Amino acid sequence: MLVAVYAIFALAAGARAGVQIATKFSEAPVAYTLSAFAAVVYVLATVALARGGRTSRRLAVAACSVELAGVLVVGTLSLADPAAFPDATVWSGYGRGYGFVPLVLPVVGLLWLRRTARAGRG
Repeated sequence: MLVAVYAIFALAAGARAGVQIATKFSEAPVAYTLSAFAAVVYVLATVALARGGRTSRRLAVAACSVELAGVLVVGTLSLADPAAFPDATVWSGYGRGYGFVPLVLPVVGLLWLRRTARAGRG
């Protein structure tokens, strides 16, 4: 289920960023570039979570951590200085435009990775 949600977000963020960059990049280049970056992070997380294994687990932890940091930083900046983000990103307002799933998803991902790592050691 977690992999499926990440895959959906990879597709949604990538499609959104692609359309925005192709049609109106000059209006909000930072916002659209951040959405494209989010899409790349979601793709990496999807692949790493789906593959499993030691290297993939490390990549998944890194992707989820970068995602969480991005949501927190961009979310805070977008609320503190709305003029800096003339159009929303996936992570604006802590993912408000996506039902706050971008805020919850990396936390769930990291908790799942932690739980499965413990199960593998036990």
